[in-house]
Amino acid sequence: MSSNSPTRNGSRCSPSCILTIFGATGDLTRRKLLPAIYDLAAQDLLPDAFAVVGFGRRPQDETEFRSGLGEGIKEFARLEWNEQKWNWLCERIFYQQGAYGDAEAHATLEERLNGIAEQFGVAGNRLYYLSTPPEEFAPIIENLGIVRKAHKNDAWRRVIVEKPFGQDLGSAQKLNALLGRYFSESEVFRIDHYLGKETVQNILTLRFGNLLWEPLWNNHYIDHVQIVVSEKVDVGKRAGYYETSGALRDMVVNHMFQVMSLVCMEPPVSLAADDIRDEKLKALRAIKSLDAKGIAQNTLRGQYTGYREAEGVAPDSKTETFVALKLEVDNWRWAGVPIYLRHGKALEERVSEVVIRWKDTPSVLFNDGPEKLKSNMLVMRIQPHDGFALRMNAKVPGGNEIRDVRMNFDYSETFGAEPPEAYERLLHDALIGDSTLFTRRDESETAWAIVDPILEAWQNGPAPFEYTPSSWGPPEGDEFMARDGRRWHKPIGKEGGE
Repeated sequence: MSSNSPTRNGSRCSPSCILTIFGATGDLTRRKLLPAIYDLAAQDLLPDAFAVVGFGRRPQDETEFRSGLGEGIKEFARLEWNEQKWNWLCERIFYQQGAYGDAEAHATLEERLNGIAEQFGVAGNRLYYLSTPPEEFAPIIENLGIVRKAHKNDAWRRVIVEKPFGQDLGSAQKLNALLGRYFSESEVFRIDHYLGKETVQNILTLRFGNLLWEPLWNNHYIDHVQIVVSEKVDVGKRAGYYETSGALRDMVVNHMFQVMSLVCMEPPVSLAADDIRDEKLKALRAIKSLDAKGIAQNTLRGQYTGYREAEGVAPDSKTETFVALKLEVDNWRWAGVPIYLRHGKALEERVSEVVIRWKDTPSVLFNDGPEKLKSNMLVMRIQPHDGFALRMNAKVPGGNEIRDVRMNFDYSETFGAEPPEAYERLLHDALIGDSTLFTRRDESETAWAIVDPILEAWQNGPAPFEYTPSSWGPPEGDEFMARDGRRWHKPIGKEGGE
């Protein structure tokens, strides 16, 4: 592979390390994690002193384990299959079977890791990835802590924790306290794959790298903001998990709040990880809390027809598969600007985007006719068709008609390549110790503090509104916007919507 010098694309090769994946026989490892590791290897971003060890409860032959991961890489990796790159990676992949809460199994794992480290010349560096059901997090962390205390050295040890990070504020605080017992905050990487998406990262550049936006990015000019994450698929085989989670826990409290904080934050003093996360935290802390009346007026949940027939779902389930929220960041910049969030399963289209809609122009010139001008709008597309579009008004040649037009930017068209996958970027950042795109402890707990009252009210409230699969959610979702004199933005491909 390569040395620790920068490569031709400017990215830094990671230091020597063994990546241990708990839950290695799961779908995430095959579809996302190992394809991401392969893509890093193919770009010479991994050192020769590197290895991957899968740990799982299921007995599995190591050769079959490697073969299965290879097939996953062929199907899901971003970069083309290269036999030489795969052979290099394949000989560095191992599997260890054991129970997550078994101290003896963890001791055996540590012995295996030490032997692999000696074989490939790895220092003592360890990166642990918790890709297991959340109930297994605590026993794994406890055992990692015991092993760490028994083998103190100068090498670093880091842990990546998958979502869901808690079920409410209390459970998130408990998990954070456990992690803090054995790892410093700089060693804990709470992963949110949305932050690894190129368009999400580009929000900072778009906002603070262009003087154009800053004078207009406030309540004097912005009418409202919409953040939408719609999924075309239903809950599928995840129904058992989803029944204990729901849309609010599964998507809003992590992915959508992270995007919202990037949209609403103030400029950081630098691009250092904690400077950025400090400003994101301030935006989250400024969200106006909702009392019982506010929850009734500014939140809405739905459930698609047929959800209750899925395996693992209660016949009288009140778990939401659709959620709409109206929030307000109550600070000098945003006071009075509603932030609308919408997410759902089994909706009409798969799309994630942020819509900044500016106020209407004064009516003295063009807005006094039967057809009002459309307001200016910036659409940041997270997926699909990564990019952004700006809607403006222009005169049609040969007459007095005014029509809205779009200036459109598409990543693949402009740069000639698809952006890196989210897990590719995030794994590399964890390997080099960059925590910018990971959620900090106080961010996580602040987000849960916002949604806890909503969850409690919903638990004792009426059943979710029903909606037809492949629609845009319950009709009440449109009424939710209409009573404010607004409507949801409907995406139309990469051109930037309506």
